[in-house]
Amino acid sequence: MLLVLENEVNPDFRYFVREMRTYLPEHRVYDYANEGGNPSLSGVDGVIVAGSTAGVYERADYPWMDEEIQFVRELVAREIPTLGVCFGHQIVNHALGGSVEHRGLTNELVRADLADDPIFEAVSPVVPAVHGDHLVETGNGMETIASTKYNDHFATRHRDVPLWTMQFHPEFTERLYPRVSADFGWQENEDSFSDVNGEQVFENFARLVGVDENSDDREL
Repeated sequence: MLLVLENEVNPDFRYFVREMRTYLPEHRVYDYANEGGNPSLSGVDGVIVAGSTAGVYERADYPWMDEEIQFVRELVAREIPTLGVCFGHQIVNHALGGSVEHRGLTNELVRADLADDPIFEAVSPVVPAVHGDHLVETGNGMETIASTKYNDHFATRHRDVPLWTMQFHPEFTERLYPRVSADFGWQENEDSFSDVNGEQVFENFARLVGVDENSDDREL
């Protein structure tokens, strides 16, 4: 079973995790932004740390982030497979000593230089970016596995444990485009959503974790 950590502080933007769930096999969601504390890891095969419009530098306003940082360190210590997405990419690296800065909104399709890594198997290099914070220094043990022209550390992987993070939202496909465009604006360019298949990341992660991808139990 996969455990998804919901981190969105604005209820209007929680559609990202709702969309993510449509691509996942057996899973459950833990609402960090509202519940705080730490979820049980009983029966958990892998963890997905989801996105948020909050920043890791806003911990004084959102004290649950400090609890999640400790939880991330526990995941690493126990070598539980973990995937960090957008804010998840940032808080995981921050938990391991990395650095995040706000640099202004990027809201367009970008071309990423993806490393030859199993998390990116069959994933197109064209991915949708919608974020204002950048990872500027990776955490201890983390290596960069994707970069863009504007972001050197667009995705990372731990060199010793099954931990991957990425700045883009794999769940953001053309189906979400109208909603995201209305909420965050959008910059058109020469790339097209017809080239986007980021959701493949979730299939790859499930395979690496060993969770049954054919399970229909999606509402735990």
